[in-house]
Amino acid sequence: MNAIGLVLFALFMYVFGYFIYSKYLSSKVYGLEDERKTPAKEFEDGVDYVPTNKWILLGHHFTSITGAGPIVGPAIAVIWGWVPALLWVVLGAVFVGAVHDFGALFTSIRHKGRSIGTILGEYAGERARVLFLLLILALAILVNAVFAYVIALLFIKFPQSVIPAWTIIPLALLFGMSVYRLRVNFIIPTVVFLFLLYASIYLGTLFPVEIKGMAGLLGIEPIMLWIVILFVYTFFASSLPVWLLLQPRDFLNGLQVIILLLLIYLGAVIANPQVSAPAVNLSPEGAPPMFPFLFITIACGALSGFHALVSSGTTSKQLSKEGDARTVGYLGFLGESSLAVAVIIACTAGLTMFASDRFTNLYSNWASIKGSAVPAVVEGGANLISSLGFSQEISKTLIATLIVLFAATTMDTSVRIQRYILNELGSIYGMKPLKGKWTASGIAVITSMALVLAKEGGKGGLLLWPVFGAANQLLAGLALLVTFLYLKASRKPTAPILIPLVGVLIITSTAMAMNMVSNFKKGDMLLSFVSGIVLVLEILIILESFRALRAGAVREERA
Repeated sequence: MNAIGLVLFALFMYVFGYFIYSKYLSSKVYGLEDERKTPAKEFEDGVDYVPTNKWILLGHHFTSITGAGPIVGPAIAVIWGWVPALLWVVLGAVFVGAVHDFGALFTSIRHKGRSIGTILGEYAGERARVLFLLLILALAILVNAVFAYVIALLFIKFPQSVIPAWTIIPLALLFGMSVYRLRVNFIIPTVVFLFLLYASIYLGTLFPVEIKGMAGLLGIEPIMLWIVILFVYTFFASSLPVWLLLQPRDFLNGLQVIILLLLIYLGAVIANPQVSAPAVNLSPEGAPPMFPFLFITIACGALSGFHALVSSGTTSKQLSKEGDARTVGYLGFLGESSLAVAVIIACTAGLTMFASDRFTNLYSNWASIKGSAVPAVVEGGANLISSLGFSQEISKTLIATLIVLFAATTMDTSVRIQRYILNELGSIYGMKPLKGKWTASGIAVITSMALVLAKEGGKGGLLLWPVFGAANQLLAGLALLVTFLYLKASRKPTAPILIPLVGVLIITSTAMAMNMVSNFKKGDMLLSFVSGIVLVLEILIILESFRALRAGAVREERA
């Protein structure tokens, strides 16, 4: 099999998904109505609720959901073979992941832009809502802590990415001012600022930035200095109006990612390297079983519960009309899936373009690839891009910058989502301090920093990260459950939601239970305890939901 075969398969399924399946969902399942007033227009405040051009909003949603997940996950998962990885990424995206994102966005806009956790309370009761919100807050804190560490580590490992990663911030601010205050057609600043962003990437290769000296003067490690800088930045970024920084930053990020994806796919088509990795490998050395862990390792790109937080957290508050939800929610996820496919091609075909044994060396066992996933993507992707005439150094800088910018964007959005949830809790329970954006942002940053500091070198989040994959997918199952409950209450078709819902809950519950037992046997009581707590929370939420469903059915019979 050559790389072009993988490209054509993915393209065919994406065309089917967007032009046929998502249309069916829009008209027959969700019943989108452009005449309805969206939360962005009903509660427009110029800060969080801002009606937005769907293409700009698509850029925000795409980059916010993407992060580093669809890069690292597929890069690791191809150790089980490229066939199962590709099938889960493509078919999972079309029939599960994109449906999940689209459904969470639709459900939120039909509930005044509230988060998916808060909405659950309407259909499953107060206890289920509190349990779900606690789970969401815990996952958001974990994401913030780990991504701060990862971004800081990437700044140190790829110092050439520092200049473009920080240059995009003033460019985004100028973009927001140009479009929303000066009323300039967004195409003009798009072209200008995208050119300046790529110029900054070139400058990054000429002037890599290292902060060892500054960190030494302050008496801290370079990685801790970067982490502090990142949290100070996100504190302010999470409270600024979305049109001023978050939207334009994500939009510019999205465009440069699309360009980079086109370069990788074009390189794959032109070079058309042989896929050298095994099609299926059922027993890689040291790896957990393919089922259910392939579906956990590849989260973003096929399905991710974090996306429901973005869909119902920031995106639903910016949708101008209901019809835009199909483009933003469904197509946005397909964009992320296409990045995961590019990663699979880079790691299984691009990696061996100039050294036939490169895949075998990097993927010799589970332990080796867990530390080599990102370098494998950078190297394999750079090989594909270099076939178009770019230098290896520029190609590697482009990909490294992509990873840093995506991770940083996800952290921005995650802190803002945490603020929204705290604001909602403040409104629900009458806790006035939580209603303030600065107070809520401060709590979000402080709790995340506390987890960062739980282990030396900023690795506190990594203590709990091994349970994140399964917990994240459980969150996806619960988000599908909320959409199912709303469709059921609205007497709409539920099969397209119910089928993936059941499958996701079974797979992820199995993985979480296996993690709990495995960690207990290894003597890791912390991870075993956390896995057990998450599993119990999930079971309680499901039981509360079906208790509410049964009670509703009884009321209907009596009526």
